[in-house]
Amino acid sequence: MAADLTGEYRTPGSSEESILRVFRNVWLVPPVGIDWRDSAWLSFGLAVHAPELSATHPDGLIVKVTSLVFPLAHFRSEVAALAMDGWVREEFHLRDRGLYAASCQGEGGFVFHWGENPDPFSGADFN
Repeated sequence: MAADLTGEYRTPGSSEESILRVFRNVWLVPPVGIDWRDSAWLSFGLAVHAPELSATHPDGLIVKVTSLVFPLAHFRSEVAALAMDGWVREEFHLRDRGLYAASCQGEGGFVFHWGENPDPFSGADFN
């Protein structure tokens, strides 16, 4: 279970493509044609770091994912969050926030840990 994420970032300009606001002045441009679940998990992986990115980029920050490649046979959408987390930490030299997957019996063979964050998309936030 792995994914390879390629991205780039820039300061917002006057004419922007379709972007998702993740936090205050931090936006995400997902890859064209991505499944909505993968896009939501990419957003979460960026949101974990968004307050720090917002503070260090007061003019705004757009993170554009140019590619998200993964093996279809073993992919779960949650992996998109882990790929984004890894890319953001490497690109901006940010600390590890405790997001990871561990092998286990049941639950599709893996259990995901979201650090100090509540379980995303658990339903509690959507009521």
